[in-house]
Amino acid sequence: MTSPSKLDEDQVVVERKLSARVLTLNRPKQLNALSYYMVSKLLEIFHDDEGNSDVKLVVVKGNGRAFCAGGDVAAVVRDARGGDWRFGAIFFDTEYKLNYLMATYSKPQVSILNGIVMGGGAGASMHGRFRVVTENTVFAMPETALGLFPDVGASYFLSRLAGFFGEYVGLTGARLDAAEMLACGLATHFVPSSKLSLLEESLCKVENNDPVVVSAIIDKYSEQPSLKADSVYHRMDIINRCFSRKTMEEILSSLETEATSKANNWISSTLETLKKASPTSLKVFLRLIREGRLLGVGQCLVLEYRIVCHILRGHHSKDFYEGCRAILIDKDRKPKWEPSKLEFVSDSDVDLYFSKVNAEGWKDLEFPKRFNNLPAHAISKL
Repeated sequence: MTSPSKLDEDQVVVERKLSARVLTLNRPKQLNALSYYMVSKLLEIFHDDEGNSDVKLVVVKGNGRAFCAGGDVAAVVRDARGGDWRFGAIFFDTEYKLNYLMATYSKPQVSILNGIVMGGGAGASMHGRFRVVTENTVFAMPETALGLFPDVGASYFLSRLAGFFGEYVGLTGARLDAAEMLACGLATHFVPSSKLSLLEESLCKVENNDPVVVSAIIDKYSEQPSLKADSVYHRMDIINRCFSRKTMEEILSSLETEATSKANNWISSTLETLKKASPTSLKVFLRLIREGRLLGVGQCLVLEYRIVCHILRGHHSKDFYEGCRAILIDKDRKPKWEPSKLEFVSDSDVDLYFSKVNAEGWKDLEFPKRFNNLPAHAISKL
């Protein structure tokens, strides 16, 4: 990784406003996609501010029409193709350490999600205490269409959603609006975008880091949005019936049974989406989210790091590189997955992704020891 240039340094705008640290992701032309510099800088600031008693809370927001559209995977692919997959591993190692610090942070983090929130953008926000959405918010974890998998701690935060909604969101990459995010628990508050500047001004005046006080401030500007008539959240009975199945094959079969009993565009489009995704990615993530339900956030991230390193190495499958070619580079949107069908991906194939990586110098993701006086909500995630 090269040393940061002046151009890099503009990618995160760091401000101190009274008792708040305000961090603005600032690559609007790239929808604030996270570069290695950005995750490194955010990790450094969060670490330093935790020990600074003058900083009571951290506000994270994005410049432009996105909060953050994800990690800069195109750069990761470029680095890996140009030489060593370990460049990508360094990026994910740093990003996951940031996710862990946010999840166990001793001070309130308020993420203002006024626009697109995808992939790594979810990792930079969902772990924080407060997630504020607006009428402009769109959330998705679309990684299975790229030959990757929902990571950045998604096996922790998606597995905690009601019923099997997390499986649905992670496997299909479905887009959620603000009302749906609030209903399922991915968001904590809805604030109209016209009130965000007033909200930020009030947050910066907070005199302590008591989350009850911070929540009360956000409540003053909050409204309760209504779910749309065609919201996917009204389909929880079908989602739970189908996405609770033990295997991917059974999930698809269950959806196909539903489709024959009732003509439904949503079911047919869900089936179509799943059939276009990487079979390996689908099977790996299904197992991951099921295991994640019983694990702490750190353990989830350790598993995710193993999986992403196997994917970067490309020894078992090159779906990630093929997905990036088809979706991000050539943009023909016709990836040729290998294996090409779910039935060709065995349980033992999936097992490989959860094993330690057999490469010289590689080791499991390690986190610094968190101190003992963490707030209850942070301790509960360990």
